Amino acid sequence: MALSSKIKRLILKKKAPWEQNLVVLWFGTFMAGMAFSEVMPFLSLYVDTLGQFSKQQLTFYSGITYSATYLVTALVSPIWGKLADSKGRKLMILRASLGMAFVIGAMGLVQSIWQLIALRMIQGVFSGYISNANALLATETPKEKSGLALGTLSTGYVSGNLIGPLLGGILAEFFSYRITFFITGAVLLLVFFLSYFFVHEHFHPVERAKPLSTKEVIGKLDNPKIVFGMFVTTMIIQASNNSITPILSLYVRQLMKGIGPVTLVAGIVAAVPGIATLFSAPRLGELGDHIGTEKILSIGFIFAICMYVPMAFVNSVWLLTFFRFMVGISDGAMLPAVQAILSKRSPAEVTGRVFSWNQSFQALGNMSGPLIGSAVSGTFDYGSVFISTSVLVALNFILVQVNTHLDKNRE
Repeated sequence: MALSSKIKRLILKKKAPWEQNLVVLWFGTFMAGMAFSEVMPFLSLYVDTLGQFSKQQLTFYSGITYSATYLVTALVSPIWGKLADSKGRKLMILRASLGMAFVIGAMGLVQSIWQLIALRMIQGVFSGYISNANALLATETPKEKSGLALGTLSTGYVSGNLIGPLLGGILAEFFSYRITFFITGAVLLLVFFLSYFFVHEHFHPVERAKPLSTKEVIGKLDNPKIVFGMFVTTMIIQASNNSITPILSLYVRQLMKGIGPVTLVAGIVAAVPGIATLFSAPRLGELGDHIGTEKILSIGFIFAICMYVPMAFVNSVWLLTFFRFMVGISDGAMLPAVQAILSKRSPAEVTGRVFSWNQSFQALGNMSGPLIGSAVSGTFDYGSVFISTSVLVALNFILVQVNTHLDKNRE
């Protein structure tokens, strides 16, 4: 009762401008996270309705369709970042929400795979809602409230990303693939209008000193090999997580023999790793503070390998769900560990650049994972994707061990 009373008071009381920004931007980031993840359970099945494809063609086109958005996002993000500093974050938020609304809604109208791929690429052009929402809230919130505000805002994207696959599976199961795109577009259009009328920004163009060159940034790192090794680790973690994306619903359909609510079950299978990561990451991060971050990272690698291999041989969709949940726990070990190592290895004056590079490698992983998964499954079978992923993680584990060993010898 006490918690519900607090929530009611928060909603009903007259809000300060920063609180109003937080409420609207939380909803916007929730919807943006959902929009990016909800297609996971059915996009391959949707691709299958757009033509007569062989198994190899279907997995190839599914991989291209998934990767297209992330490729463009990686290319245009620096451009939008510079424009946000000169024109304002609210303008970028409006650009992203309105663009996503029309582009995602239009995906429900496509008649060919190439139209869908083109729209997925255009969706990448309209990225940036999350990053600009964080930047706007940080600049418009009193310093003593910024931790609370940004911490709360971060739960919006995470929650949307988690619930997206499940909600997408439900909508596609009870309505249709096309109607799901229309519903998502309509809600994002609502996000645009809420952001336009209720988000307030007192914008002042950012004046920047001449930034350090890439060579100068690298020169300030005490051990660039460790830092760049963590970039590669981030890329491989994301590639591993996304390698199953193009074939997830197809693999679920195969395990269920095409009988039953395939998209709903695929939504559950897609969502469980994120749920496991959400609950395990804080605890494993805290454990890393006690026993060593590098140890937690190594344990995460080994555990992930042990979970990926059995997924190639499961004969039940619920066994697949179980092992996917376990992979989410391994992510909860590895992702915070990588962030902690980068933070420890980066001097304060170059931390921003280092983490921006890490984001670029993350986007490369999001892009390359589906391409790897579609290529392997098209050449062999769906189960082979998990074997190739475990090999990729094992190679990354060896790379990290070699770099860590060399670093210890230096010290």
